[in-house]
Amino acid sequence: MVDKSIIGREYPEFTFEVEKGKIKEFARAIGDKNPLYYDEKAAKEAGFEGLVLPPSFPTVFAMAGGLMEVMLGDLKLDLSKILHGGQQYEYFKPIKPGDTVTGKVRIANAFEKAGKAGTMDFIVMETTYTNQNGERVLVDTSTMIQRR
Repeated sequence: MVDKSIIGREYPEFTFEVEKGKIKEFARAIGDKNPLYYDEKAAKEAGFEGLVLPPSFPTVFAMAGGLMEVMLGDLKLDLSKILHGGQQYEYFKPIKPGDTVTGKVRIANAFEKAGKAGTMDFIVMETTYTNQNGERVLVDTSTMIQRR
């Protein structure tokens, strides 16, 4: 049974500096050949200040800081039973190469749900990101599912 007392739990802030090389590397890893991710000239001609982040690039922010491992241990989740249940990114301002983003994670919800394979625990994490100017740029909502 999921422990609902975790709702509202917050984790330490973490930072990530957005680098051109990481944007290109991520785009290659997901197989996206959009020139906006590789070619600054093409991005500027399209009206951007420089290289554009692929929409799901914030996944890199969360993984780089090692926070996921801390959270999995803290929440006492069994990694062999974890499924990725969903991801949503809500952008408020563009994130650009050279920006430093700071993320703050909180557990937004925890609940259980019965399915054909049995009961599963759902944990919804919400990460709010601000840039180096203190402006909110992104809210990342991620759902983890643990099979029982």
